[in-house]
Amino acid sequence: MTMTDTPKVALLLETSRVYGRDLLRGIVRYARLHGPWTLEVSPGHFEQQLPKMRREGVRGIIARISSPELARAIRAAGVPAIALEASFEEFTTVNPELGLCEIRSQSETIARMAADHLLERGFRQFAYCGIPRCLWSEVRERSFAQYVAEAGFPCHVYPHPRSERREPWEEQRPLLAGWLGELPKPIGLMACNDDHGRKLLIACRDAAVQVPDEVAVVGADNDELVCELGDPPLSSVALNLEAAGYAAAELLDGMMAGRMTGRHEVPVVPLWVVARRSTDVVAQEDRVLAELLRFIRDRAARPIGVPDVVEQTDLSRRSLERRFQRGIGRSIHAEITRCRLERAKRLLLETDQGVEAVAHAAGFSELKPMVRAFRASEGLSPVEFRRKHARD
Repeated sequence: MTMTDTPKVALLLETSRVYGRDLLRGIVRYARLHGPWTLEVSPGHFEQQLPKMRREGVRGIIARISSPELARAIRAAGVPAIALEASFEEFTTVNPELGLCEIRSQSETIARMAADHLLERGFRQFAYCGIPRCLWSEVRERSFAQYVAEAGFPCHVYPHPRSERREPWEEQRPLLAGWLGELPKPIGLMACNDDHGRKLLIACRDAAVQVPDEVAVVGADNDELVCELGDPPLSSVALNLEAAGYAAAELLDGMMAGRMTGRHEVPVVPLWVVARRSTDVVAQEDRVLAELLRFIRDRAARPIGVPDVVEQTDLSRRSLERRFQRGIGRSIHAEITRCRLERAKRLLLETDQGVEAVAHAAGFSELKPMVRAFRASEGLSPVEFRRKHARD
């Protein structure tokens, strides 16, 4: 392949946040393995500009469409293009005209994971705060509200002011603080993404609302820097962004070569919830049960059993089992297994330890009980679970 044959690809993705950066990592990895490609990147935030096509000789585009003007420029370029999920206005008014392939987050699953995370912590009241007139945020809102409703609980949604524009942070801040102060407590709150989650933590502080004791907050994207800068650090749903970037580059390669035609969607798969201090709480009016749940969570990786939990109280085992069923809908043993299973999932996905080592590190007495727990919960063996959710 000569220099003039080397495809030039324009990547109009933000480098200021993990969502764009990790997509770019996957794209770069594909280009290095299957290229060469010349990559045209403009480091920066969400506002991107398309290079002049004829001068630059761009043959393919992967872009976050941030405006109708950019959408029209991409359409006019007449080259294969893949769009990163668009805002509500862009989806309804621009994308149908473009007929682009798209990278899209599995927002329904992201919302379910966030809801499960809060439900497992005993919350019975929920709230959601997102971005107005933004499709992926609205999908997460509907899915989160529907999921907690199916579990039998209400969901409060932040009522954005009716305005044609999105309010700057200085104007949002007192409104968010007022809303947070009026919410029933304790409550589990999902933010549409980590940027919004950190703003909610600031607004909680403005409203003198304690996090996580009164309001527990979980975001999405797992932008580690943004999450760790939160006060307290923000829990978040991690996404397999690098794998999505790789798959998008593979799709674009096929489109540029004429092998792929028609509309295709590249999913961004959620992996797990990275738990940090913003949700490190057990929401229980029953203080005895709350302490026992914390005892289990803190010691599940050790060789503890139901008798060890019973010994923490003056209650009989039968009375305590009834208390667990009434409070969280699970037996003591089931709660110990659930905590161990969550730890095992994290170890399988975040380390290279073998499955037997993971079983012992997660608190299972041997491999067989862990395998049974995985099949009951996930319908997969631990090895299959790791393979299915692998980042690469």
